[in-house]
Amino acid sequence: MLKVETHPDYPPEEGCYIRGNDRSPVAVLIILKWDQDKVPPEIERLVRAGAESGAALSGTLQTENIGLEKVICNIVSNPNIRYLVMGGPESPGHLIGDVIRALFENGVDEKQRITGTESPHPFLYNISREMIERFRTQLTLVDLQFQQDPDLVRKAVWSCYQEEPVEFMGYELYDVGAYPEPPLNGTITWKILQPYWEPEDEKQAEAKRKAQDLMETIKQRNAERLHMPDGEDREAAKEDD
Repeated sequence: MLKVETHPDYPPEEGCYIRGNDRSPVAVLIILKWDQDKVPPEIERLVRAGAESGAALSGTLQTENIGLEKVICNIVSNPNIRYLVMGGPESPGHLIGDVIRALFENGVDEKQRITGTESPHPFLYNISREMIERFRTQLTLVDLQFQQDPDLVRKAVWSCYQEEPVEFMGYELYDVGAYPEPPLNGTITWKILQPYWEPEDEKQAEAKRKAQDLMETIKQRNAERLHMPDGEDREAAKEDD
């Protein structure tokens, strides 16, 4: 079975995951709807089940934009990963399970918004379209959402390791070997934390640019005044009035 080296920076993004066997054909992703300091034991058991049974990466996902972008960055830097086992509950505020299914089924539009989901902010602004499409073509989604049984996660991971196809909950799983393209390396670039503030058209974009220019001008004036003698500062203030 063909296996390849990961990118030297793999995994490039930090996150709440356990790193396992780099040659494994599967990653496990458990949806998290609680704060990180309030993760219930049943979620921790699902993550451990993925790691202990041989997943390359096994961890949690809390947001449908920044968090998902980190997942994509980490997985496309390892061509050996060919399956994504998704488990856990749904996140009421983010609809992460719905987002992931929509990403695999529909991809993103010209604004890099995941289409076909009811999630409020399913934007992938901070990574390249190439990385998004590689994620979709490199992986097969194994959807175990709402199945809270660690043994089921273990069976899914085991199935992905098999040399011959096995049937698992309607999926035909086996180790198909590494993706036939070099690993992609990249990290989150812009770090847009509130994508719903991004302009939707050129008119809004121009308004945003003007506001940013005005803010920069004010910052420069304030910086200059900090270095003025007291008398010059008062004269500048009079001129502004």
